[in-house]
Amino acid sequence: MQLQTTGAVHRLATRIVFFIAGYVTATWAVIVPYAKANTGVNEATLGSLLLCLGMGALVAMPLTGVLTSRFGCRKVIMVALAIVMLTTPLLAIIPDPRLLALALLLFGVGVGVTDCAMNIQAIIVERDAPAPVMSGFHGMYSVGGIAGAGAMTLLLTLGVSAFTACLIIILSVIVMLTVSLKGLLPWANPASGPAFAIPRGIVLLIGAICFAVFLAEGTVLDWSAVYLTEVRNVPESSGGLGFTCFAVAMTLLRLTGDKLIARIGALRAVVGGALVAATGFALVTFVPVWQLALLGYVLIGAGCANIVPVMFSAVGRQTHMPQSVAVPAITTLGYLGVLAGPAVIGFVAHATSLTQAFMIVMVLMLVVAGLSVTVTSGQQAQREG
Repeated sequence: MQLQTTGAVHRLATRIVFFIAGYVTATWAVIVPYAKANTGVNEATLGSLLLCLGMGALVAMPLTGVLTSRFGCRKVIMVALAIVMLTTPLLAIIPDPRLLALALLLFGVGVGVTDCAMNIQAIIVERDAPAPVMSGFHGMYSVGGIAGAGAMTLLLTLGVSAFTACLIIILSVIVMLTVSLKGLLPWANPASGPAFAIPRGIVLLIGAICFAVFLAEGTVLDWSAVYLTEVRNVPESSGGLGFTCFAVAMTLLRLTGDKLIARIGALRAVVGGALVAATGFALVTFVPVWQLALLGYVLIGAGCANIVPVMFSAVGRQTHMPQSVAVPAITTLGYLGVLAGPAVIGFVAHATSLTQAFMIVMVLMLVVAGLSVTVTSGQQAQREG
């Protein structure tokens, strides 16, 4: 009975931390137009600034395994979230691009370490759970994204300044973190194996798919508000609606994803999802009605929702690389897409237009559909061999 109670506490704390991670990330998504306006930068420079966020996360993530092994998940998550909470309000008011770059670098470190540490905790907690719980954890990340985007959009619509709105968000994070403190693990697994390896074979194909899907998600995260406000002339206070629609659709499909995949099969779920996401990007880019653009973001969220979970399942079945090496490699490629990819969108937008940049992501979703068939066929051949 005591073990069951302890396990429940750990699972609750893990869900809360996943929620917090989505919550604060969505907060940044909503205030991107404010950061752009405060600094007066163009799309290319904003892309460079977003690259700082990605660099911070990518540099910090490989160190997280060592840090959690030495200090435990609890301390690492607490310190990482403290960095996030200190930098988030600054992102809404910094007028100097160089200072914003530094703040985004630190914000990226906090986000990257939090994401890795909470997944390390999630793996350990799921190991002792009576039933699979990983999808529920990631579903809470999506729920946090909805809550963060919705709360920020509501506060800004009510006339609250971006800085004050961020402070309100941070206060709520402190409350949630206090509630979860007891259930965060004061330990983690001992460090073993390399932190990163270059993927090869079918793992490389899976990594390419994850990179493309995470790039699409990162594009919506960092550019949806800018696109709606600057291309579709939506008021800045409503710029977060695009990400909110995306996050709601992704959450619903993630929470029902296991049943959907069992019913129609992994291949149909992934290929169909990629085609739905491509259709969503087509609506966003080609239809000059902002309400239909919101529908496009719904389709993008629904289409992308179950692709990466299916790919991680595929990593567990492949035999080209040990799973302990393949999973970190795939994770790094995925985060490279979500964090560094939007910077490329900024450069393309500056050279051409934001609409054409979104068209490139639409094509990537079609490529994902084709690669998914290759991955599934390759694994089928392995089983038959």
